[in-house]
Parts: sequence; structure tokens; C-alpha cells
Amino acid sequence: MFIDYAKVKIRSGDGGNGCISFRREKFVPRGGPNGGDGGKGGDVIFKGNVNISTLLDFRYNKIFKGGRGTHGMGGDKTGKNGKDEIVMVPPGSVIKNALTGETIGEILNDGEELLVAKGGIGGKGNAHFKSATNQAPRFAQPGEKGIELEIEIELKLIADVGLVGFPNAGKSTLIANISAAKPKIADYPFTTLVPNLGIVRYGDYDSFVVADIPGIIEGASSGKGLGLQFLRHIERTRILVFLIDALNIESGKVKNPLDEYLILVNELERYDVNLTQKPRLICFTKYDAINETTKKLISKIETNVPAIGISSVSGYNINKLKDLIWKLLIKTKVEDNEIKSNQ
Repeated sequence: MFIDYAKVKIRSGDGGNGCISFRREKFVPRGGPNGGDGGKGGDVIFKGNVNISTLLDFRYNKIFKGGRGTHGMGGDKTGKNGKDEIVMVPPGSVIKNALTGETIGEILNDGEELLVAKGGIGGKGNAHFKSATNQAPRFAQPGEKGIELEIEIELKLIADVGLVGFPNAGKSTLIANISAAKPKIADYPFTTLVPNLGIVRYGDYDSFVVADIPGIIEGASSGKGLGLQFLRHIERTRILVFLIDALNIESGKVKNPLDEYLILVNELERYDVNLTQKPRLICFTKYDAINETTKKLISKIETNVPAIGISSVSGYNINKLKDLIWKLLIKTKVEDNEIKSNQ
């Protein structure tokens, strides 16, 4: 089951109390204070784990606690630090404060760590409070309390290419053709109920990751259909491929070949204007099933976005589509590197 949202409670460990103690040795009738400090409480740390792909585990485990630091002891002995609580999440996770909505941080890579709640500091023992006017302090600091938070975790898939289209546009068929992914494919709307990731081999040594996003409908940015639930997964893709069902053009369901494309762009813009800044391609699917008149109509579209007709079933133009995607990805990488070098 694909779960991309979870809410959990976390609490870092309390610090141990400082110790009140005095030296008790033979021939030392008035030994000074020697109370040790309390140990530090355990932190709560979120860590990326590439072997985890959803937030399903958080349905059953909703509370995470750091260990408590032990109290200080006599003889200037410091208490042991509490054990850190390591919370494993899939790369692509966004960690938020559930109360304020503030983003605490993101985890994008395997092994990457994010400190979310720091453990309480251990209290100081009475040895720290000896002074010229108080040679035998009979007090010590209590340990600092840990931090308690309610946390929201959102998973945003990390992929090079996002496939965007209306239900039944052919996204699942395409990703099944070009990768080893095996999404459910059927001739009815909303066959894809969860995002699918597929690795596409390009040439002998290269590859890129494609995300098949569940069908978006008009009004998705306002919560209609399944779109709003999964639009977040488009945010981290580097380029977008808009899939348009060419049979809808031939049947007259849409008047202009670009009508569906413009609706999709509008939905993305209303959800997050930054999505419309991503490089993109237009891909007319089921191209082998339409007549020559429709093909001529499609060939006359006026747009500055590269467009191609394909058939995932027959394989028509699939390699050409891969070439276009790869060239756009390379161009995007070069532009990203130039931006980073100028910062």
C-alpha cells in the first residue's frame, strides 16, 4: 500500500538530574562537593532510508521517544546520555510541525539525517556551585525537559520525469513500456490510484526515473478527483511530460488539440505556480489509432513546447520520445550547474 502522509508524536529525552554529593573519605572530615552532572536526553532524529518507499509503517507506530539521561552520581560521575531515537523515512520526506505548519526540514538522500527534537541538557551537580561563601552547596540543577512535538510527514517522490495527464491518457501503459514498472492498466478512469516509479534505461550506461502520477482532472487543484492528493509528487520532478489522448481529438471530444494540455497547465499553476516553470514535452498518445486527418490537425498546433505523437502499444516513436526526454534532462542539468556556479 502506498502511503504518502503520516502524523506522529515525538518526544526527546529528559536530561538527568545533577547530583548532590560530598566526599566521604577517611581523614577528610570536611570533603567538598563532588556531585556529577546528569546525562543528556536522547535526540529524535529522522533519517533517510532508500529501502523504505512509503510511510505505511507510521500507521502502526505513531509515538517516538528519545531515552532519558541518567542522573549524575557522587565522585563527579556524569550520568549516561539517553539513547537517540532514529526514525527511518523514505528519501523525499518533508518534516513539518503539525501545530504551526512550519517545515522543519527535508530528507532527500539515503543516510541523510535531520535533528527534529534535541534532548534535554543534563542538570549540573553540586560540585559546580561551590564558592568562597558556600563551600558545601546542598543543591543541584534538575535536568532539562525534552521537547514534545506533533509532526507531519509528507512524502514527495523524487523522479527525473513526471507523467501528467487526464485519466486514461496512457500514462501507465507508457511507463510499463519504457521501464520495468508494472502498474495496473485498464480501460476505465482512475486505474492508477497511487504514483508509480519506473527506471528507464537509456543507451548502455545511462538511465532516468519516471513517475506516473494518478490522473488529474479539471478542478484537481481545488480537490476534485484524486489530483490534489498526488500533485505534490510533481514538485520534485525535473521535467514534465504531458500526455494527451489523441483519440479524444479524433472523436471531437475536444475541439483543439491543445485544450487538454492547457487545462492541465492551468491546474498545475493554480496548485503551485513554480510547477509551470519546469521544462516540458507534449506527447500525443494512441497515435497509431487515429486517422491521417487528425494527425494533420495535430501537426499544425502552434506551441513553443516540443510535441510528439507516440504509441505505447506498437512502440511507435518510443525511442524518439526517450531521446527528447534525455536531451531535455541534460539541458536542465547544465542550466542547474550554471545557476549553482553563479551563486
